[in-house]
Amino acid sequence: MIDTKHVNRLRAITGKENVLTSKEEMVAYSYDGTQMWSHQPDVVIFPTNATEISETLKYANENGIPVTPRGGGTNVSGGSIPIRGGIVLCTTKMNRIIEINKTNLNATVEPGVILQDFQDALAKQGLFFPPDPQSYSGCTMGGVVAENSGGPSCLKYGVTKQYVLGLEVALADGKIVKLGGLTPKNRTGYELMMLFTGSEGTLGIITKITLRLLPVPKANQTVLAIFRDPAVAGETVTSIIASSILPSKVEFMDKWTFNKFRGIIPDAILDTSEVILLIQVDGLPQTVAAEVQQVVTITKKTAREVRVAADAKEAEKYWQARRAHFSDIHSQAHDIINEDVSVPRDKIADFIRLSQEAAKRYDVPISFAGHVGDGNFHPAVLTDSRNKEHYQRALKCVDEVIEIALKLGGVISGEHGIGLEKARFLKKAMDPTAIEIMKKIKDLLDPKHTLNPGKIWEEG
Repeated sequence: MIDTKHVNRLRAITGKENVLTSKEEMVAYSYDGTQMWSHQPDVVIFPTNATEISETLKYANENGIPVTPRGGGTNVSGGSIPIRGGIVLCTTKMNRIIEINKTNLNATVEPGVILQDFQDALAKQGLFFPPDPQSYSGCTMGGVVAENSGGPSCLKYGVTKQYVLGLEVALADGKIVKLGGLTPKNRTGYELMMLFTGSEGTLGIITKITLRLLPVPKANQTVLAIFRDPAVAGETVTSIIASSILPSKVEFMDKWTFNKFRGIIPDAILDTSEVILLIQVDGLPQTVAAEVQQVVTITKKTAREVRVAADAKEAEKYWQARRAHFSDIHSQAHDIINEDVSVPRDKIADFIRLSQEAAKRYDVPISFAGHVGDGNFHPAVLTDSRNKEHYQRALKCVDEVIEIALKLGGVISGEHGIGLEKARFLKKAMDPTAIEIMKKIKDLLDPKHTLNPGKIWEEG
């Protein structure tokens, strides 16, 4: 428990206006984007620069106070839950875009910059940062790096780690270390920078980020294809990729989102279908035209209906429907258990079929959406935690879905991270020696385990 002496010291470091202590405020910072986890901190602070973070960490380390880093709190793995209480260190006031360098195709930002604000600033200069998680309107750049975020565009362009050039990080003892640099090629010693990209705030707190950028593609076009059978839709994705076309996005939506397409697709087709694929191709105009035609030819062999968006306005309607998928599901149930797994592309159809069979055995509704082009699915089981018997069946179904992904050669998290949510599966997903190496790295950088304790692997 943090006493008045500790609170006063934190106020001296960050300013009284940047420290929260009321019961109501602690509740607001006790949860993230999941529905399964909640734990209140003792105090929430909002540092405004790296020095304040450094001094806070040094003080916390000396006094054995847990520190949980937090950005927008949009993560869905329990990663920003202060499971041991202590300090929540929220970076949202460190929100400056320090530089956008169009010549060098890079940018430097503070960790509290909102991803959408960053993308909007880049777009004005004809640039973009490819990772685009669904939470882009609220997630912060520090969280994007700490979680190694993905999103629809990562099929073609790769995930966050492919774009991190340099980091400034505050370690658990308060030391600030600079890693990487400004150049896209940098072969200097161990890749220490990658330790912190995807570390979920367990090794240090990111205070500055330098990222590689790309020019906005000259053209793009969206194809919509609708299917009766989810497994057939999965097989079609495999066929598209195998044809040497690499779309920028291939997204999967099931019937839970179909109401968004009323008035676009005839009701008679929607009412007798199960899946919509959204496929975007981008690049030079002539290349886009040719590849879209190939996509149409392939999908027409298996789909009930195939449409090419007439213009950007129509395409945006389709993508808005995809972005609304999880809010639509939330409106259909008191609780959803939303998961994140990835399987090899040639196992997509098997994963869907086996997961549906599991849901039938446990008699719970299941919904599928995800970045199916790279095998990254977000199966969501609909339930009601007020009905304990149903909720337990839902949890068992989710566990089996994760086991299915592992048996098919997949992984337990494609982009959401481990956090609290997946810690119990880590022993099944990783080589035991690899886990021990991770623990030794944690012990080296954070020997007192004050930084985001209780995350990634089970402790105690």
